[in-house]
Amino acid sequence: MSPESLQRVEAVVVGASAGGVEALSTLLAALPAALRAPLFIVLHLPQQRPSLLVELFQAKCAVPVQEAQDKDPVEAGTVYVAPPDYHLLLEQGPQLALSVDSPVNFSRPSIDVLFESAADVYGAGLLGIVLTGGSSDGAIGLETIHRSGGITAVQDPATALAPTMPAAAMKQSPVDWVLPLDRIADLLRTLRTRNGL
Repeated sequence: MSPESLQRVEAVVVGASAGGVEALSTLLAALPAALRAPLFIVLHLPQQRPSLLVELFQAKCAVPVQEAQDKDPVEAGTVYVAPPDYHLLLEQGPQLALSVDSPVNFSRPSIDVLFESAADVYGAGLLGIVLTGGSSDGAIGLETIHRSGGITAVQDPATALAPTMPAAAMKQSPVDWVLPLDRIADLLRTLRTRNGL
């Protein structure tokens, strides 16, 4: 698949676990300031502590970063981070939804839950990315994106702090790109911007 295929991307979903803060810091720094697509992140975190991800990522990112709020409309060029202990979903509108349904793959928020709901909303316009992590969360969700005609990428397991999660995604279904972080960052730099470039 060529980078030109990214011109159809309307939204991006990213899942990460162990080692994810560092990996996401690399990717978010690559986002163009005039990014058109919204980006949604699930990162497995301890549930009992407040998340500092918004402050951490905003310092590295040229677009707005905010914690997802239930029923908020999705805004272009915004990074949304799932709050601790809530599933993050996308609904028609599109708008955000938060859920306290049971953990999936022992995780709440679950990457699979985000990816599957986003595939329903964005279909072939969705780019799904699975990064470093020590579980299989995200594998079924990435398969759903693939079956919906979306674009899929995983961090090369050989370059991941915890290779289990990207390896599980590759085992579950075909993946368009298997790349180290810097090459995934290069893909994000090519996403359409609001001025059409």
